[in-house]
Amino acid sequence: MASPNLNVDRSALEQLLLKRFFFAPSFGIYEGVKGLYDYGPTGTALQQNLINLWRQHFVIEEDMLEVDCAIITPSKVLETSGHVAKFADWMCRDTGTNDVRRADHLVEEVLEARLESDMLARKLAEASISSESAPAPKPKGKKGKKEPAPTKLDDAVAAEYRRILAQIDNYNGEELGELITKYDIRNPETGNAVSEPVAFNLMFQTNIGPTGTLQGFLRPETAQGQFMNFARLLDFNNQKMPFASAMVGRSFRNEISPRSGLLRVREFTMAEIEHYVDPMNKDHTRFDEVAGITVPLLPSSVQLEGKTEPIMMTIGDAVSQGIVDNKTLGYFLGRIYLYLSSIGIRTDLLRFRQHMKNEMAHYACDCWDAEIFTTYGWIECVGCADRSAYDLRVHAASTKKKLCVREDLAEPLVYDKLVCEPNSKVFGPRLKRAAKPVQEYLNSLSAEELGDIKVALLKDGKTTVTLSGTAADGEYEITSDMVTIENKTFTEHVREYIPNVIEPSFGIGRILYALIEHSYSVRADDEQRGVLSFNPLMAPFKCLVLPLSGHSSFGKKLHETARLLRAAGVPARVDDAASASIGRRYARNDELGTPFAITVDFQTVEDNTVTLRERDTTKQIRGSLTEIVELVKNLVSGATTWESALTKYQLVNTGSS
Repeated sequence: MASPNLNVDRSALEQLLLKRFFFAPSFGIYEGVKGLYDYGPTGTALQQNLINLWRQHFVIEEDMLEVDCAIITPSKVLETSGHVAKFADWMCRDTGTNDVRRADHLVEEVLEARLESDMLARKLAEASISSESAPAPKPKGKKGKKEPAPTKLDDAVAAEYRRILAQIDNYNGEELGELITKYDIRNPETGNAVSEPVAFNLMFQTNIGPTGTLQGFLRPETAQGQFMNFARLLDFNNQKMPFASAMVGRSFRNEISPRSGLLRVREFTMAEIEHYVDPMNKDHTRFDEVAGITVPLLPSSVQLEGKTEPIMMTIGDAVSQGIVDNKTLGYFLGRIYLYLSSIGIRTDLLRFRQHMKNEMAHYACDCWDAEIFTTYGWIECVGCADRSAYDLRVHAASTKKKLCVREDLAEPLVYDKLVCEPNSKVFGPRLKRAAKPVQEYLNSLSAEELGDIKVALLKDGKTTVTLSGTAADGEYEITSDMVTIENKTFTEHVREYIPNVIEPSFGIGRILYALIEHSYSVRADDEQRGVLSFNPLMAPFKCLVLPLSGHSSFGKKLHETARLLRAAGVPARVDDAASASIGRRYARNDELGTPFAITVDFQTVEDNTVTLRERDTTKQIRGSLTEIVELVKNLVSGATTWESALTKYQLVNTGSS
């Protein structure tokens, strides 16, 4: 896979997006709040198109069960899920200004800047150009601040920096602190040293109700609401497995230092799928449909070697070789690839990166991120995790509610199992009020954990268990006369199991921004004219309707054209501003990504024909109004193509494109 190449002037693009109100900082007249954005009419329509195609591609085609769950989540739910204790990033502070930075991003930013400086220094040296004769550095950051002269690194140091960056997501807080100290990493904006990294929980806390006694959080993901309703969903699905639930909704994360526009924000839209599968059979009936798709994979083993070059491999080979854990996980990687390519993401700027051990979420046993290359680098846009049975298991244990599947067996299952039985004459009187929670604790242990207790009792005649999260927390001594731990034979006619969960999780805002960058270009003959080449399915507005001029005779046909388009299900936008030339009106709608434009002119008044312009080629054809409306409808739906239309209609010569 070649090095990613994305030729985008981000500054010019950001000006376009703000000018055309794709999105803008929230509360702008009050100077805004970092990490919060409002979408304008164009951005809202583009986001909705992304979601509509996501629903078609996943919810409808996969027959998923869509739900909409509460945003405010009781603290107990997120304590049980592990988010209260573990949903955190590492934060450090500027020792001079007290500004906060996310530690891994700080290390990444500084080391990448040093490598860029090293590359420039080597190029200057190769060309035998001294740093004094190099172009004057451009201002950067605060007014008057200059870029430092390029600095060449030792080869070994440069190689070490690349190795660190290849596995930057694998470092914990202590290891990030060691990197900051070892490589003298400072805040690049001030030059000040930074503090040791500390964990910062990313959830927004709130009170539920007026008393303040019930604590809650704004949900950090939509998944927990789906897990809460697993039993109802299973019943709705007539107890059939496997099946999937899906949800689109807002989530909230109190980011340490939000930046990079829509890529790191505090409130965002997610689209998440929870696919429930038998842990003993993670095959997928439609796996063969994606097995032959070749995708760029970056396994954790490659990253640990300090490399970042993906391996091109079919999904079928990745699963058979054990790189991707199972067929269901592989199936969804294939479906994610097809979705992203269908909306317009460039496949040469897309890769799937496997999480390394230290960055794996507390609930996951395997996880792959679909990362998209932008001017900000590689950005995680979709996560696809095998959450095992973690969530359903911990919620079932906490609530004492069964979150499991019962399956009739064709043949009885006979097996031996290690069990712990209390001696009621000793167990209850000795432990008193702690007897029940201790017994529940012992019953919840795995065979391996119970075996360890049996060994300790045989060896020492006693052992200690520790309870937490119960009404009788503390340490309790268990002696050999209190319990009997031995293998017993069981016969089951019904198998009961907690499903595993495969979870594809989509960051809609990140995908939207990556799509905008991948669709942006400028006209070859005029770099001031930006164009967003969205495919017709994604375009916020499908067709522009405009008059050749402000002549009063065009008004009736103009609105008739717009009405016919909308009646055909084609979102149309009328631009009848008489103050701008038709060429200028074409140009500003090219900036909106509108793929087609119908122009009403003097000939329209005479014979009811109109011209149809295509955005990317700027070519125009002419036909009757009813023909052109039907053609636009088919172009937008994908039933025909512009190339096909050019073979059926005569080109119109115009100098206004």
